[in-house]
Amino acid sequence: MRNEMHVEFSSVSQNESFARVTVASFVAQLDPTMDELTEIKTVVSEAVTNAIIHGYNNEPDHKVSITCRYDEEGEVEIVIRDYGVGIEDVDEARQPLYTSKPELERSGMGFTIIENFMDSVEVISKHGEGTSVYMKKQLTKSKTVYN
Repeated sequence: MRNEMHVEFSSVSQNESFARVTVASFVAQLDPTMDELTEIKTVVSEAVTNAIIHGYNNEPDHKVSITCRYDEEGEVEIVIRDYGVGIEDVDEARQPLYTSKPELERSGMGFTIIENFMDSVEVISKHGEGTSVYMKKQLTKSKTVYN
């Protein structure tokens, strides 16, 4: 069975936790391990924070969207999209410790964390039009026994 959800919310930092919990609740239907669920929550937090801080420069009058889907084999796909300034050099942005906002004391580890926790990550960005982060993760087979 395939399942999909879509949510869109304002680009305010308080919505990062909403996004994280929403995706975690949706994926929880697959009975992931605690580690898998923690990793998914972490990547959602990182990508949404990037959209708000870097894509929209912390301006609250914009939208961030998330699409999450999974299939009967336990493959989860998450797409986080903003329509902000875009990333000039995606390869550079994906380097550990790179940040476009050093004045905010950002660590520059967002994409590194995302890539470490997900099986595949694709970042598509167009300067002035926004960024989409496509992430996939294959969950382990559940060992839960149903009566």
